[in-house]
Amino acid sequence: MRIVDLTHTIEPAMPVFPGTEPPILLPANTVERDGFAEKKLTLYSHTGTHMDAPAHMLNGAKTLDAYAVGDFYGPAVCLDFSRSSLPYIEVEHLQPYQRQLSQARFLILRTGWAQYWGKDQYFANFPAISPAAAAHVIQLGIRGMGVDTISIDRMDDHHFPVHHLLFAAGLFIIENLTNLDQVGTEFTLGCFPMQIKDADGAPARAVAIMD
Repeated sequence: MRIVDLTHTIEPAMPVFPGTEPPILLPANTVERDGFAEKKLTLYSHTGTHMDAPAHMLNGAKTLDAYAVGDFYGPAVCLDFSRSSLPYIEVEHLQPYQRQLSQARFLILRTGWAQYWGKDQYFANFPAISPAAAAHVIQLGIRGMGVDTISIDRMDDHHFPVHHLLFAAGLFIIENLTNLDQVGTEFTLGCFPMQIKDADGAPARAVAIMD
């Protein structure tokens, strides 16, 4: 068995969604002064590799703590669009993988944008799934989608149509994944968010498990 960590490290000055404050990690206690070390963490619920719940954009919708923990684990299909120059991933790009997707719980889209983590380029021009393709994925029975980008929608689309489509169908979203170049097309995904009451989103530890 091989396990690949798909999670960015939370640290000061890390990339965050524009308009969001970066995390603050302060030494609250030290071994020298107090005999033990603790950090005080101040961060937004959508910091780093994180999960979005439907409640992120829909009033009264499902929060992350309302899902069963088993919903965050299962078979995943990772599709590689890292060589694509198209702005959108369309239905026809998914159709060759119809059989695998119909048997999977999660769809992961590799754009290659994780290589720009910490650079301005991370925030622009990445390929994103189109609303039509997202609707197609919902019909196939996928329960969660993940991307190696700052958002599952393109940054120039301020209506967030893919977010809204997936949330309305009860799906959760994983953003800011990394190391997808180290996994194959099919693996088992474990992505477990912090257990926060009424969570619209939460940082998560995501891993790919391969036999």
